[in-house]
Amino acid sequence: MEPSTLAQLATGATLLACVLAVAGVHAYASGRARRAALVDRLAHTGPPPAAGRGRRFTALDRRLRRTRFGRWLERRLTATGLSVTPGEFFAAMLAAVAALWLIGQATLAPFFGPLAGLLGIAAALQFLNWQRQKRIERFIGQLPELARILANATHAGLALRTAIGMAAEELEAPAGEELAKVADQLAIGHSMEDALGELADRLPSRELVVLVTTLVLSNRAGGQVVSALRNLTETLEERKETRREIRTQLSQVTMTSYAVPVLGVGALFLMNGVKDGALDRMTGSPAGQVCVLVAFVMYAVGFVLIRRLSRIDV
Repeated sequence: MEPSTLAQLATGATLLACVLAVAGVHAYASGRARRAALVDRLAHTGPPPAAGRGRRFTALDRRLRRTRFGRWLERRLTATGLSVTPGEFFAAMLAAVAALWLIGQATLAPFFGPLAGLLGIAAALQFLNWQRQKRIERFIGQLPELARILANATHAGLALRTAIGMAAEELEAPAGEELAKVADQLAIGHSMEDALGELADRLPSRELVVLVTTLVLSNRAGGQVVSALRNLTETLEERKETRREIRTQLSQVTMTSYAVPVLGVGALFLMNGVKDGALDRMTGSPAGQVCVLVAFVMYAVGFVLIRRLSRIDV
């Protein structure tokens, strides 16, 4: 074989190898991207992101979901109904902690930087609890209407599964969203008891437990669902009014619980404004640091005690 022919064959083989290598790299990259998107879609059990807004911090979000804290955070975010991924919330919390750390260190004293950072973490977790409790309250407010829709649907001869799907379409969030999840679970073969039990775990309240127990027992024993739901509707309406009156009566106590720690922090700013550098000198010794920590602990205990003493379970 002539040398020119061998050179052409070698050149052709080299070009073919380069083309196959490029194709292989492209196939590997696209497969890796599809796998990452699939893992992210399967792992995301919370509410979908807002329309027109892409997710941020996707790499952090995937790593965070593999940890126990990430899974706990995802369950919390799901209960709040916020269209935020665990990665986005964690990044925002870190930014808030860093900002509060710098502000506390610059405006008060270096000793208050870590305390301000811890305050940022506590505030972020308290925000989740507040959003979750607000969603629960909104759901409780929709329970009388939910029981009325289920009673009318079952009275018309519809099955309880069909009535739940109808209520999911008619009610607004959060009841509509939560009932849609229950309807989806029933559609793929979950039992009525398991689907409603998960709903009660996501949004724990006495009213919802009573409704779930009524539905489960009626579905299991074949009792009079219509009469039970109509009686339950009247009871839920009365409890709704009672809760509204109690919340109005305790509004001043609630504001006092938040005013106590705010006055403590305000006193620090006032002290540092009256005498510049006073907090630096106070926290420059171990005795002063211990006194500041004890004061913060006492303010926290006072906040918790006021909240606990003003809590009335109906």
